[in-house]
Amino acid sequence: MIEVSGYGGQIQFDGQYLTITRKGFLARATIGKGEKRLHISQVTAIQWKPAGPFVNGFIQFTLPGGKERRSAFGGQTTSAAHDENSVVFTKKQQPEFEKLRAALDQAISVQHSPRTPSAAAPASLADELTKLAALRSQGVLSQAEFEQQKARLLGQ
Repeated sequence: MIEVSGYGGQIQFDGQYLTITRKGFLARATIGKGEKRLHISQVTAIQWKPAGPFVNGFIQFTLPGGKERRSAFGGQTTSAAHDENSVVFTKKQQPEFEKLRAALDQAISVQHSPRTPSAAAPASLADELTKLAALRSQGVLSQAEFEQQKARLLGQ
């Protein structure tokens, strides 16, 4: 479980779900108190602005069907502070948010990668015996090794 606290919001990530929590006066004044829970499959992109010496940074999550708007020059962080899918952080908080970002990038990559069958269909007993016979005839297995593997397959 990764938990980070930013300026006006907290994020928890358990490997499957991302939870953005808002508490306190700042949350009430900008977005409103509450909690937003997203499955990692819902997150299609992460926007990242690192904090600088004089400005805060932010992490923002893009969701399918979400309406993203372009911020005016110099107003990105201010816009992010009013977005329910963003959390603003300070320069001091940034290393923890970088760890969160790396974990989220990994989880998104796994979630959106093509699925491969977890295991090939088990071969039939006849197929296994045929393979063993072929290995014996090629000289890979001795007659004794063949008999031993055959007995194992037949449960003897």
